[in-house]
Amino acid sequence: MAMGIPTDCSRLESSSPSGVYVIQPAGSPPRVVWCDMDTEGKGWTVVQRNTYNTEITWKESWTTYKYGFGNVQGDHWLGTEYLHLLTQQGTYKVRFVVRDKANVTHYAEYDIFSVESESSGYPLRLGRFLSRGKDYLTSYHSSHGGIHDNMKFSTVDKDQDQYSGNCANSYGGWWYDKCQNVLLNGKKYILWPEICPRGDCMSSLILVKPTDVC
Repeated sequence: MAMGIPTDCSRLESSSPSGVYVIQPAGSPPRVVWCDMDTEGKGWTVVQRNTYNTEITWKESWTTYKYGFGNVQGDHWLGTEYLHLLTQQGTYKVRFVVRDKANVTHYAEYDIFSVESESSGYPLRLGRFLSRGKDYLTSYHSSHGGIHDNMKFSTVDKDQDQYSGNCANSYGGWWYDKCQNVLLNGKKYILWPEICPRGDCMSSLILVKPTDVC
């Protein structure tokens, strides 16, 4: 293994600017990522970025999601496999960020975030909800799409949701139940109830970093 490649963005000097860096999670080849050194706490690794009018369709195959796509300087998905490897090397927290039509930024943070192995379907595991507002990821909402925590990842060619059809056919790969409360992987559709219930959030980000929880 090459010496000196950080395992994630939290290993950078705190004075480093936000931008493109190479990281190497345990068990992973080196990966180019965007490190967010401006958000509160610094050292966040960006694992997803989307904008409402994105060029990405998000209706990618299981394999394309596995290894990642897009441009880390713009809209992209790090890769479900690399999300798994990244979050298995320690205890990570996550911040899901959306920007609404009025350009106001909202976020939901969870003290634990991990994605399990491909053989188990890349299920999402979340810890405690740490933000204001309603928790749409780890609590059940029958009027929306159920729950996201503990759901396997679904894509257009691999249906692992709890719905009779394939939720991923409509928008893109995600941790669907029946189908979604929250959806950040969509073209012209970024959904967060109460903030943009019509799916018209302007942008989204998913940021991860090691948590303080032992």
